[in-house]
Amino acid sequence: MIDSCNLHGVLPAIPTPVTGDDRIDVQATRCLVDGLIARGVNGIVPLGGTGEYGSLSRPERVRMAQACVQAAGGRVPVIPGVLDPGYYDAMQAAQEFAATGADAVMLLTPYYTRPTQAGIRDYFLRFADESPLPVLIYEIPYRTQVSISPDILHVLSAHERIIGMKACNTDMYHFLRTIAGVDADFAVLSGEDTLFPMHIAAGARGGIVVTASVLPRPWLDMYALLKEGRIADALALHRRLIPLLNLAFSETNPGPLKSVMDLIGIDAPHVLRPLVRPAAPLESQLRAELRKQIEAFGEAPAA
Repeated sequence: MIDSCNLHGVLPAIPTPVTGDDRIDVQATRCLVDGLIARGVNGIVPLGGTGEYGSLSRPERVRMAQACVQAAGGRVPVIPGVLDPGYYDAMQAAQEFAATGADAVMLLTPYYTRPTQAGIRDYFLRFADESPLPVLIYEIPYRTQVSISPDILHVLSAHERIIGMKACNTDMYHFLRTIAGVDADFAVLSGEDTLFPMHIAAGARGGIVVTASVLPRPWLDMYALLKEGRIADALALHRRLIPLLNLAFSETNPGPLKSVMDLIGIDAPHVLRPLVRPAAPLESQLRAELRKQIEAFGEAPAA
């Protein structure tokens, strides 16, 4: 298990490599995780939206978490997402992930039921009390239509087992108000590749970054620049990645990203229903852009 001190730097939100029969490609997963750790990332976050949590069967989610934990070998934290809309399913997932050796869970705001802020508060507090693992809050309102008010996040941040959050609310004022009042022992992590440098400059301790799964070096360099206070240099580096970000997120993530991961040695392009492989022109453009970025940053394929 971990605490907020372990949450910093760049933690790739990784896609789930699957075979044609929708089962985890364990070898590809281990290769991906090992390659990312070798390049210096600070954690691994499987089974979020990028990991197609909702499209995997429960046993396959457990196999994915287990494969990541085994590949990481304790070198960095492994923090699987828990994206169930109901409390008891979410708690079962946390218990199953704890059994694999995962370090914490990233718990999505409950959705569909459209809870009040009081309901959201009570959901996370009860979960943290009963969970076998520490909890990161996962707020992503453009997916769930559920936002957490900064005041409620301030309350939740004081719970000793709620150690941080993945912040995907693209409202920067919401982010600034959140940062201004969270507990000192609570780690806010950027959840948006597109806003990463602004979030770090505003007080985030790191980020859970999708495109770091295929291109970790510039994100690690950007984080180092930001920690040195070199914000203009970090923003200039981020601008170089905008063409890649535009393409990677122009269709629903992780479809585009999965289609080009063979460029880093992970040949597992299959996506799970209801996603489909991205349109051919997009895949071609993304492939050309990622190849250019890999060459520019000296990234080598995964082992």
